Amino acid sequence: MSRVRILLADDHRMVAEGLKILLAEEFDLIGMVPDGRAMVDAAKQLKPDVIIADITMPHLNGIEALEEIEKFDPDVRVIFLTMHRDVAYARRALDAGAAGFVLKHSAPEELVLAVRAAVQGRTFITPTLASDVLQTLKRNPSQLQDPITTLTLRQREILRLLVDGLTAKQIASRLDISSRTVEFHKYRMLESLGLKGSADLIHFAVQHGMVGP
Repeated sequence: MSRVRILLADDHRMVAEGLKILLAEEFDLIGMVPDGRAMVDAAKQLKPDVIIADITMPHLNGIEALEEIEKFDPDVRVIFLTMHRDVAYARRALDAGAAGFVLKHSAPEELVLAVRAAVQGRTFITPTLASDVLQTLKRNPSQLQDPITTLTLRQREILRLLVDGLTAKQIASRLDISSRTVEFHKYRMLESLGLKGSADLIHFAVQHGMVGP
């Protein structure tokens, strides 16, 4: 039986190297990428069996990258390995189609179990969060709507660049759109999220794991 082919996506090189050592005995590591956009590109080219990804990464976060990959590979198996202990992150990841959610401080064996489960078509949730996640699944889904889902992919892209300190003019140049379009998207984000200004937008982005603090 052929070994499971794994793609790693994490912007912390030391973490990725550590995972490589952990997984090498049982699985084949076919690539390591440092950001969400590279994760999407590598998924297209390498066609891994399983992707192990961080959530907070540059360009696209892990969940956004998963949403992009599902457009051309709806059966993709993605396991999120993250520092985020908040149940809301786990719920958002699972709603996006994740096959697993493991905390970085968990025992290494959990990640191996998550990969085995993913290959078998099952979902693995780190035990310390499993009970809380199951409780949220029993509630009214409308009470758990993720505010990030109200933003378009373009708006998320603009928001990340705002956090990086770019002006509307610089963002327009980077994305090849007009400054007026950037301001329009910014206005729509403020309106849909009920926020008052750029500082609130930046706080929102950090709070929801779209960028690193």
